[in-house]
Amino acid sequence: MAPPLPTAKPTVRPTARPTARPSARAVPQIPGYSLFGESAQLPDVLHCETIAARSALHDWELEPHRHARLHQLVLVQAGGGTAHLEGTALPLAPMVLVNVPPGHVHGFSFAPGTAGFVATFADELRDEVLAQAADVRRLLARTRLLHADDKVAGTMRAVWEEFSGRSPARALVLRGLAATLLGLAARLVAAAEPGDVERNESRLLQRFEALVEAHFADHWKVADYARALAVTPTHLTRVVRASTGGPASKVVELRLIHEARRHLVYTQASVTAVAYGLGFTDPAHFTRVFSRVVGVAPREFRARASG
Repeated sequence: MAPPLPTAKPTVRPTARPTARPSARAVPQIPGYSLFGESAQLPDVLHCETIAARSALHDWELEPHRHARLHQLVLVQAGGGTAHLEGTALPLAPMVLVNVPPGHVHGFSFAPGTAGFVATFADELRDEVLAQAADVRRLLARTRLLHADDKVAGTMRAVWEEFSGRSPARALVLRGLAATLLGLAARLVAAAEPGDVERNESRLLQRFEALVEAHFADHWKVADYARALAVTPTHLTRVVRASTGGPASKVVELRLIHEARRHLVYTQASVTAVAYGLGFTDPAHFTRVFSRVVGVAPREFRARASG
């Protein structure tokens, strides 16, 4: 049996306090892309390409970046290199699968000629596939390296072949293959999960996610969720950060904004109506929060989605 692969753990640094010194510089921003180097929305239900297709254009170096609304699975089949995941450098080898959830910082230094595939899932597709699979969502919520097997490799190749073609029912087949690939990746995570302490924390995370689903529009604070779960806010935040890379408040905010995006894309409700419907008392505040999280204002987001 192969030895367990190291798991990337985010490095949490204290937030710098503002300073009045005129020489203080702004904190550099981590680039956020759709696909690496691209700002356009993902145009298909998913995207799949070879590692070489994009990496070779950048001398096999993809600088650290993040995808706000995309989930990626990267399969190395030959060659290797280094994965830079949330500030941690981890070695890549053949038959390693890298799971990268939305918002997590990642970069790659591939050895020239490395072969494999990158599957990218829009969060609308991922949410549709995982709507009734909270356990799978939890398992795939953390950036990590996994030992891939032949099933994963075969499914990834099937995704690439289907994506590259234009056969009848292509979108339907891609959705089915996406569900299979995400499910197989979740099985690898489950097989690699450590003992009782993390299982207990995983159950707490599941209960937290269920509460978020029920109360995100009520604008509960982290303290409200902690009280309902009978834990301290500090403990809840620690468990959530260890699993998702961000604080509990970020999980709540992202769920709220995701619901706003759904309403903007799939309904004709005005931005003001969407804001009030999601529990905001001030539509201007909703617009500020949405713009900060998504990167564009609600009206511009709707215009892009409909275009």
